[in-house]
Amino acid sequence: MLDCLAAPDENALPLHYTGPAGLDALLGRLPAAAGGFLRTIGFAGRAQELALLPGEAGLAGAVLGLGEGTVTPWSFGALAQALPAGSAWRLVEPAPHGEAAALGWCLGAYRFTRFKAPRQAPARLVPPPGSDTAIATAEATYRVRNLINMPANLLGPAELAAEVQSLAEAHGATCRVIEGEALADGFPALATVGLGSPRAPRVAILEWGEPGAPLVALCGKGVCFDTGGLDLKSPSGMLRMKKDMGGAATVLGLAELVMRQRLPVRLLVLVGAVENAVSGHAFRPMDVLRTRAGLNVEIGNTDAEGRLVLCDLLAFAAEREPALMIDCATLTGAARVALGPDLPALFTPDDALAETLLAAGRETHDPVWRLPLHDVYDSWLDSTVADMNNVSSRPMAGAIVAALFLRRFVPKGVRWAHLDLYAWNDANRPGRPEGGEAQALRALAQGFADLFGAARGPTR
Repeated sequence: MLDCLAAPDENALPLHYTGPAGLDALLGRLPAAAGGFLRTIGFAGRAQELALLPGEAGLAGAVLGLGEGTVTPWSFGALAQALPAGSAWRLVEPAPHGEAAALGWCLGAYRFTRFKAPRQAPARLVPPPGSDTAIATAEATYRVRNLINMPANLLGPAELAAEVQSLAEAHGATCRVIEGEALADGFPALATVGLGSPRAPRVAILEWGEPGAPLVALCGKGVCFDTGGLDLKSPSGMLRMKKDMGGAATVLGLAELVMRQRLPVRLLVLVGAVENAVSGHAFRPMDVLRTRAGLNVEIGNTDAEGRLVLCDLLAFAAEREPALMIDCATLTGAARVALGPDLPALFTPDDALAETLLAAGRETHDPVWRLPLHDVYDSWLDSTVADMNNVSSRPMAGAIVAALFLRRFVPKGVRWAHLDLYAWNDANRPGRPEGGEAQALRALAQGFADLFGAARGPTR
């Protein structure tokens, strides 16, 4: 159990919540002394407003303001850190926001504590009825955040592949790891990206589910650190590149949710674990690489390595003829220029799939934003010496061009979506602490449930 949750039978303090419109009704329900105290301090039910209620023995309860807008998990995201350390709380009237409260509470309680103890223990919430899915989602989010926050010296390709194996063992899935000559033969572009590092690349393949269920393939970019290769990044551009495996972390969190909730699908999870480093063995600009799909790629820039990792994963997954293929990657800075840090870019040629994922993002307060696969830009990837270049010579539409590159490795007729993620929170906000973030995780999980049928319930 997460350390921000209390046992159902624990003696917990009452936690009320209200917006301005419901304030008078709440004041009428509270004991006279508590209502009088709130009136005296001018409590108005504003968003994130928190009042601690005094009692004869000390603390008697608390009231959270929800504000006038839509109630989201973030409405409750500051509570685990704002309420007294280690205290236990119970929602007095959990409906209709109990699930949002549980999720927001848990996500706001998260801190990366591997190397530095937290300043205080989080306050704890007795899980409201019907919050099992919210807690499972929070635990999967913790997995993603922990992986992204892990320093690259401690999370290289071998360690990332081991995380896939550990997840498989926990859920009765199978896992195999491809490396060495088998990797060079089967995933040649990915293997080439890893040539510059002494930490050898790997592909981890997790499979789960019952025969006959629709196959869903998840492909994750797992670049454990990206120097840019010989096209070296600037110091500021390299600073957060431990998060360049955020796509792989996201698909692992998504796989965990799918398996825990026993969605009626078969999973094929591919993680390309590699480091893009600089050495005498590193691949060079104007090299020509072989890919699994048989296409030859001229290297215009060694810092566009993520698409080289993904193209082999997509080709492998496509050979299995999946019902749906999703790839997740921290792929381009251009997507962040277009959409900022909070909105992952969604690319798909399938309008119905796009609307399902967009609607799921809205429903789960985990938005994605669709960008076009603009066919006119496809010729920007032309090469004079190979089937294609890995970048365009034009300094525009970088996220679209990268998605068009990936599309060349997806056979017609395969349902496919590509998500270009930031996977990071630049600053602390309620429910979203600074550091690694599981962007699009909830949107994808809900989208899968909408596409393939309801979950059979989370398992512990």
